[in-house]
Amino acid sequence: MTARLTGSTALITGSTSGIGRATADALAGLGAHVIISGRDKARGEAAVAQIRAVGGKADFIAADLLLSSGARSLAEQAAAVTGRIDILINNAGIYSFGSTAEVTEEAFDRMYNINVKAPYLLVGALAPHMADRGSGAIVNISTGITVKGNALAGLYGSSKAAINLLTKSWAAEYGPRGVRVNTVSPGPTYTPGTQAMGEGAIESFTVGTPAERVGQPHEIASAVAFLVSDEASFVHGANLAVDGGFAAV
Repeated sequence: MTARLTGSTALITGSTSGIGRATADALAGLGAHVIISGRDKARGEAAVAQIRAVGGKADFIAADLLLSSGARSLAEQAAAVTGRIDILINNAGIYSFGSTAEVTEEAFDRMYNINVKAPYLLVGALAPHMADRGSGAIVNISTGITVKGNALAGLYGSSKAAINLLTKSWAAEYGPRGVRVNTVSPGPTYTPGTQAMGEGAIESFTVGTPAERVGQPHEIASAVAFLVSDEASFVHGANLAVDGGFAAV
């Protein structure tokens, strides 16, 4: 595979497992120096070791994005690794399902702090430097649930709908200065998180979809890799559904 991202540094949040980890592997395979971040130091260091073992460049930074200080610290530490961040993947996120009346204020704040506020702070800290250099790429990971009125997914879906709108706003704000901002919206995907939902839970979301199967993390990562590459040089503010047709039916 051509090393299309050689010389660039990519920060991927929530990248010690699942879609984030697959994205780190994909971008490292294209030559990027990837910065893996997450709360689990052991998993993060294992991911770095595996990337380095096959000739890739990687570092791990522990980060808890629940607090604003965690996001700001991550941006500062990540930029210091190579002196710049060229690619930002806002992948870290949490999800829960339940009725509106059952959601506590603490759960509401946690969802929005991690899913919306942290990406907002990271973009605010890193995108201006990309714009000053005249190049950069940001991909926000959303979900197909944003286009459906699911009775139990209002909180999660609304947090990701906010990210979809922010993608367009950031594209308008930073695109004229060379920074491309886009979204990838996965459908049902096998990850440690979704598999913890219980047997058959994630599979139930695929009933009646064109693909009629659950996706794999590497399939989402391939879309992210495309959007940060020069092959997507004319793509700004887009929302690429990689969901097996979940949002189409």
